[in-house]
Amino acid sequence: MATVEFRIEPSQGFMPQAEAALTAGDEIQACEKAWGAVAHAIKSVAETRGWRHDTHADLFRAVDNIVRLSGDSEIYSLFDDANALRQNIYEGWLSGEHIAQNIERVKRLLTKLDAFMDADGGNGAGGAI
Repeated sequence: MATVEFRIEPSQGFMPQAEAALTAGDEIQACEKAWGAVAHAIKSVAETRGWRHDTHADLFRAVDNIVRLSGDSEIYSLFDDANALRQNIYEGWLSGEHIAQNIERVKRLLTKLDAFMDADGGNGAGGAI
């Protein structure tokens, strides 16, 4: 089993890589790094709370749990923007401007996920589903 630290470090490191890739014109790599940051961050939350996080569906359930526990429904739309970046890795349909906007929204999501983790010291208080 991976540790929370195993998840947090890549999550924090991927965003500068995503921005650098976008600046260099490598839009697919930018999407991949931004999505990786989100996936690892959500897995960190799930790990601390004992939630499953092995599949893509598990990530969606974890987001449901985070929204329910935090009361912050904006997390849904921010996660949807991150998921659009994941889809774009395979489809390539987003423009550079759209990718840049979604990367900014991913940064907002990561800030919210960090605050959620910090709210209970990352100890899993608040219940697991």
